[in-house]
Amino acid sequence: MKVRLKHAAAVGVAEHGNSAVLITVGSGGALLDRRRIDLTRGLRGLPTHPYHHEGSWAVGRYLNSSWARAISLADAVALVEQVRQSAVRGAREGLEGLAAAVPVPIARIGIRACPKLPPTTEERIRNSQAANVADSVMYREAVATAAEARGWTVCWYDRERVFRDAAKALGVEDVDAFLRAMGRPIGPPWQAKQKLAAAAALAAGELPSAGR
Repeated sequence: MKVRLKHAAAVGVAEHGNSAVLITVGSGGALLDRRRIDLTRGLRGLPTHPYHHEGSWAVGRYLNSSWARAISLADAVALVEQVRQSAVRGAREGLEGLAAAVPVPIARIGIRACPKLPPTTEERIRNSQAANVADSVMYREAVATAAEARGWTVCWYDRERVFRDAAKALGVEDVDAFLRAMGRPIGPPWQAKQKLAAAAALAAGELPSAGR
């Protein structure tokens, strides 16, 4: 089995709300690190999904819900920016900790591709479809920004294709068996999120680095 990572490592990311599962692999698909990072641990009372919740309330969505509260659009936009900045800091600290722990340089990172959204925060809030995914996009972009600042190549993966891309990178047909074997020595958690992140890391050598 030959993975195009040479002497560098690759990271795969599977976002989960305001946190992210990171799996790092080295040459031959060896598992080097498994961790989960909290992207907004310094929020101190701020929300984790400001587009979907506060943004929606600001434009009149979900106001019949018992958990809704009044907020102006300007305040919602400002809140999104606060959360975004916190996420960038959290991603920067998380990747710094990862890089310090892994014994070889990290060259690439696989992050789930982002859908195209309206360009401004206000437009994303007003568009109900965009608001449903904008929080997740914000967190993925925060990780990408932190990775690029470290000089890592960002590779954007398609969740529907990434396991096939991982199999191609490995030169195997049964990538599921490879992933099960990868997680067995370290034990739980080794569930769908960890396997997805591992596949993204393995596929990073096969994935394009342009576009989000």
